[in-house]
Amino acid sequence: MEKTATLNLRINPDVKSSAERVLTQLGVPMATAVDMFLKQVSLTGGIPFAVTLPKMPDRVNADIVDAAQIRQMIDDGLADIENGRVRSAKEAFAEHKKGR
Repeated sequence: MEKTATLNLRINPDVKSSAERVLTQLGVPMATAVDMFLKQVSLTGGIPFAVTLPKMPDRVNADIVDAAQIRQMIDDGLADIENGRVRSAKEAFAEHKKGR
C-alpha cells in the first residue's frame, strides 16, 4: 500500500532524540516505527501496550512519604555504608531475583 498521508506531530525533543537513538540501532526509520504503531492500534483495537502507572513500593513513594521519613531513609543508608553493611549490585540483583 502506498503511503499518501502526512502526519505532523509536536513531540518532546528529548523523547524524540531518545527514540531516534534506539530506532537507529534497530535500523528502523521513525516513519516506519510510527506506521508500525498505528497498524498495531488498528489490529488490536487500542493502544498495543499497557498504559499504567509504574508500581512503586511504599517505602520509596515520595507521594506518601514525608520529608522527615525520606531524610531518615537517607541517613539509615549512609549509616549502613559507614558501618560496612554493603553488597555489590550483582548480589543485590541476585537477591531481588530470588524474591526476597
